[in-house]
Amino acid sequence: MHLAHLRLRDFRNYARLDSDFAPGFHLLLGDNAQGKTNILEAIYLIATLRSFRGVGSAQMVRHGQKGYFVGSEIIGQGRHETKMYWSLRERSLSLDSRPVRKLTEYLGVLRTVVFCTEDLLLIKGPGRARRRFLDLLLSQKNPTYLPLLQRYTQALRSRNALLKQPVMDPAALESFSRELIGAGDEIIRHRRELVPHFGPVAALAHERIAQKAEEFRLEYVSTVKTDFAVELAQSQSRERSYRSTLIGPHRDELNLLLNGRSAAQFGSEGQKRTLALALKMGQAEYLSAQTGVAPVLLIDDIMGELDEKRRSGFLPLLQQTHQSRGQVFMTATEENWPAELGRDVRKWMVVNGTLRAA
Repeated sequence: MHLAHLRLRDFRNYARLDSDFAPGFHLLLGDNAQGKTNILEAIYLIATLRSFRGVGSAQMVRHGQKGYFVGSEIIGQGRHETKMYWSLRERSLSLDSRPVRKLTEYLGVLRTVVFCTEDLLLIKGPGRARRRFLDLLLSQKNPTYLPLLQRYTQALRSRNALLKQPVMDPAALESFSRELIGAGDEIIRHRRELVPHFGPVAALAHERIAQKAEEFRLEYVSTVKTDFAVELAQSQSRERSYRSTLIGPHRDELNLLLNGRSAAQFGSEGQKRTLALALKMGQAEYLSAQTGVAPVLLIDDIMGELDEKRRSGFLPLLQQTHQSRGQVFMTATEENWPAELGRDVRKWMVVNGTLRAA
């Protein structure tokens, strides 16, 4: 699987971009604030329909313009064309010239894994970041998971809005509770089944980088202990006090343990960086094993932050992707591009929203 063509119109600082890309390594070189990361963001948007920077679509529109267009040609099991347009008044998404009616028709056409400085939030940030990581991995593996998650989120919002009303409608609350329980039980099941399979892959990646310094383990902790319906009913008096749904997969946690202790609480900065890298490496390797196709790797200027040990543990993943005719997009400045990649790299210069072969 690889991105064969990228077309941008009024996306971030790109007025126009039309570029062809072969499989292999693509190194995007340039000074800061020239638009290197914006290209990675556009590719990630094609794959997931969201930005890895955690911003909304309005912030991706070029200054002074009404909307953006992102188009691509993707070669995997066949050739596919995607087109996406967003403005405040109009939104459209098409695959092979047909409007996308269901996300299950679209997701999986392109799979990506992004490595960026924000990955540290997986370790240091709130539980929301770790839940999002689990949910993204499940969505990439199984296209039916995201609609399930959307069902749950919609029921949760409606239920919380009802709990905030001075006078509640018991019948409406019961209806939203049934929808919440139905979708929530499925989400918890998917997450519980994922962790025993994904955990060892991430632990092995960590072992390669940390060189067996510590034991890394993942632990999924659900607020639902046995029966979601029973426990939700039991929490109703507290819900009325807090005016919010207090149990369910939106409150669950993924514990990251080093030698049995919380990495967030007891890990050093170096250990946290190693863990974040291991999780993303594990994501790439797990998707390759599950789908039989290496995801496109998007690496945003992190090589300069890695010491020699972490770089040496990370490079085999890049080499493996290259050997399987996968694709890597990496940003760097002239000073910190990783010479270990060797000569087989296609270099591009990024200057003020323009891209040209170096």
